[in-house]
Amino acid sequence: MLIHLFCILIHFRAAYQGRSPSPAPPAARPVAAAGRRWSSVLWAANIWGMRILIVTPAARGSRTGNRVTALRWARILGQLGHRVGIDTRYQSQACDLLVALHAKRSAQSVARYVSRQPASPCIVALTGTDLYRDIHRQAAARRSLAAATRLVLLQPDGIRHLPRGLRGKARVILQSAVRPRGKPRKLKTVFEVSVSGHLRAVKDPFRAARAARRLPAASCIRIIHIGAALSDTLRRQAEAEMQNNPRYRWLGELAPGAARRRVARSRLLVLSSKIEGGANVLAEALVAGVPVLSSRISGSLGMLGEDYDGYFPTGDTRRLARLLSDVERDGRFYRRLQEQCRQRAKQFTPAREKNSWKRLLAEIG
Repeated sequence: MLIHLFCILIHFRAAYQGRSPSPAPPAARPVAAAGRRWSSVLWAANIWGMRILIVTPAARGSRTGNRVTALRWARILGQLGHRVGIDTRYQSQACDLLVALHAKRSAQSVARYVSRQPASPCIVALTGTDLYRDIHRQAAARRSLAAATRLVLLQPDGIRHLPRGLRGKARVILQSAVRPRGKPRKLKTVFEVSVSGHLRAVKDPFRAARAARRLPAASCIRIIHIGAALSDTLRRQAEAEMQNNPRYRWLGELAPGAARRRVARSRLLVLSSKIEGGANVLAEALVAGVPVLSSRISGSLGMLGEDYDGYFPTGDTRRLARLLSDVERDGRFYRRLQEQCRQRAKQFTPAREKNSWKRLLAEIG
């Protein structure tokens, strides 16, 4: 205790002699000199950390990927000693750091923040469609990249899709997942295959259902689809698919824990998306020991690796059907996918994600 008080007094004295104590508080906001001095003293005492605002286009109560990511990052940053808020927009809230999810949809918040707090750091996280589509078409998304102090990507393959001159700003933070408690019982009478993701065109949501239609009559595969329909058209499509395809069942939206348990209970996950920044459900399947068949897209290449054996070309129903049949009938192929996924699961631990954030904040401090 005496040593701790002595350190505080040293920082207090240094602040009022016009010297910057070491280490200084990371990314302090540009405030009056007296405010900086008091902030330095309080940081040394570990009384407070940075005030961090996470801006996400997904509103409170949403279960979309951006909101799930924002909530997890808020928890991690809080564990690192910072005060964290989440909002859908930056409206001059008091903060020392802005973390903006989605370069295009958070572009106004990024522009407003850097104009009002030009000396404060700003992190822009590219979460999917912004990385693979918007930054190549939308000036607002490109301005977000230029304004950012750092760019966060959810998997390493995404870096090559950034403009070459901005790649030095990029840092990869792999999204973590936790295995559900207990050991879920896998069904014995059917070979359950899960598809987990909201029904959106970019997810190509019915690709697994269409592939299942091509399977031989003796196949025991059943597709279990978890996720909300984000349009009436897609809802009607899911309902029609259930009526016409006995191998397909749409469960609608489930609570996050229930969704993770259903994925963990299944024997296989299919990720058929056209675009993914880095699907958290993929990490959830890996840590649960569930092998994956995925469309060959950048978001999956960065998480599963170039040499993974469970890829199919995007939108290729015939190839996916063939892989489903191979997984069901060929035990050696199934076990090979299991082993590849087991090796990759080690990358997606909460401790690793937390350490990635710790290093990033130290960089911009």
